[in-house]
Amino acid sequence: MEKEIKRKCQGCFNLINRNELIKITKLKDGTLKVNPSKYELGRSIYVCKNEECIKQLIKKKKLKTALKYSNMDEILKVEEILKSSV
Repeated sequence: MEKEIKRKCQGCFNLINRNELIKITKLKDGTLKVNPSKYELGRSIYVCKNEECIKQLIKKKKLKTALKYSNMDEILKVEEILKSSV
């Protein structure tokens, strides 16, 4: 039996099972990736698959601050992916 791993959603700040969240990772090469495999390491944040949480993430510019990332073109691409996933 696999241990249940919980992560905090950056939209609503609730602890939720990691499998139920969208993971956004800044890879070592400086790119952002949505839902990378567990073998791709880097700085990551999690967000619920909820429209309100995704809106909060975008509104409060969490991708830029939490990931310590400044490439706005890449951030806008990820935001569009998140908006379309809901």
